[in-house]
Amino acid sequence: MPLLGSIIKSAYAIRNKPIEKKLKILNPVTAQKKQLIKLLKNAQYTAFGEHYKFSKILASSDVEKTFREIVPVHDYKSMYKRWWYRSLNGESYVTWPGKVKYFALSSGTSGASSKYIPVTNDMLRSIKNASIRQLVSMVKYEFDLEFFEKGILMIGGSTHLQYNGTYYEGDLSGITAGNIPFWFQHFYKPGKRISKESDWHSKLREMVRKAPEWDIGIIVGVPAWVQILLEKIIEHYQVKTIHDIWPNLSVYVHSGVSFKPYQKSFEKLFAKPMIYNESYLASEGYIAFQNTPHSTGMEMVIDNGIYYEFVPFNDNNFDDDGNLRENIEVIGFAGIEENVDYALLLTTNAGAWRYLIGDTIKFINKRKSEIVITGRTKHFISICGEHLSEENMNRAIELLEEDMNIAIKEFTVMGIREGSLFAHKWYIGTDSPLSEKIARNKIDDYLKNLNDDYRVERLEAIKDVYVKVLPTKAFYDYMKLKGKLGSANKFPRVLKNSRIDEWENFLREQHYIS
Repeated sequence: MPLLGSIIKSAYAIRNKPIEKKLKILNPVTAQKKQLIKLLKNAQYTAFGEHYKFSKILASSDVEKTFREIVPVHDYKSMYKRWWYRSLNGESYVTWPGKVKYFALSSGTSGASSKYIPVTNDMLRSIKNASIRQLVSMVKYEFDLEFFEKGILMIGGSTHLQYNGTYYEGDLSGITAGNIPFWFQHFYKPGKRISKESDWHSKLREMVRKAPEWDIGIIVGVPAWVQILLEKIIEHYQVKTIHDIWPNLSVYVHSGVSFKPYQKSFEKLFAKPMIYNESYLASEGYIAFQNTPHSTGMEMVIDNGIYYEFVPFNDNNFDDDGNLRENIEVIGFAGIEENVDYALLLTTNAGAWRYLIGDTIKFINKRKSEIVITGRTKHFISICGEHLSEENMNRAIELLEEDMNIAIKEFTVMGIREGSLFAHKWYIGTDSPLSEKIARNKIDDYLKNLNDDYRVERLEAIKDVYVKVLPTKAFYDYMKLKGKLGSANKFPRVLKNSRIDEWENFLREQHYIS
């Protein structure tokens, strides 16, 4: 019997039982109110807390209601312009007690200015707590004891952070990897030395070189970069699948984007069935993870340093560019409904207050606080009322892969003017043969079935749909140009305004299109 595996599994089981017991009796509404009160108490003597009279909010008969009345909703621009820039300059007690040591860099893939998201010690502890919860939930999968001795390969940003006089900056995955518990070092791959490497190609070469020395059971990372690594390993060692190198690989934990469009191409890399497990770790905190086998959604972490609010993602609350309107409707856990798209507002122990993170979610099980990510507030197209969501786009690509038996690794969509009417243009990245005409007709038909608004506008205002098939390399070349290879970077599913011209100019310059 593998003694270490037995000890680890027993420890996980012991840790998991009180967690599960607590979650079963935890009422989301009550738990969230407690989180808000705790956050307000901790921050009441900060500059933000004094400005918005947190002591008054705490003394009110309805803390949540008063909180919404006094503290405004913030996006990154308003939060940074008034508050976070002071923390960047080294000031303490701005939006959270103490001095902020780390800032996570977060941005879109098309060259937008990086956002500096504060990462406090309290937030790091919360992320560690949620990560341990997810890890110990693995006992539910009934793996053999040997599995609990295998390595965990985490493909993220560099742990070599840039110091800027008063703070360290880098990708959140690099910040958290640099703060992992000592007992986890034994399992953690690619290890400290490779993790410090900031150049993606150098890191990739080192991971390929070391791959046969590791016994990996779990991989964690963004699908695009995990797929590239696995393909490189298979090619370098001239094997059929990754299981020829890592026979015990059983779990892939993905995050950042919908995995469904990637699944078909991933399955070609494996020799045996894999468990796909989803997590939701944003730059602002650990929001949710898939807690049980075969579940289709992720359970929100409701008692761990984050207070959630929800803005129905509709025309009353958002304009056509995905910006918040005035006098928006905001609800808490008590008012949520299943199968309704919501934009997330977070109040966190990193000093974010009623902060719009830009993601949209929907509840598929209200009782279990189980959600799926449906897209981004900016990543939808509604140039004439078609309300085409990222969820619709992902599903259309998934159906195209199934129908044509091909793998599509990347895609992006844009809405354009077509004379006095409109059109949609799709760029699809695949290394499989694909007729643009067939792809165009199939995508159009899928979307008509998936989205009633699209079907109506396709008759009235959307004059045409265009599809351009590109090699996957085109998307990665563009990411390289923008310095966005590897880590948690993703190619945007929707391009708007100047990003359309930037992308298409790149394609012309590199002779991908004429």
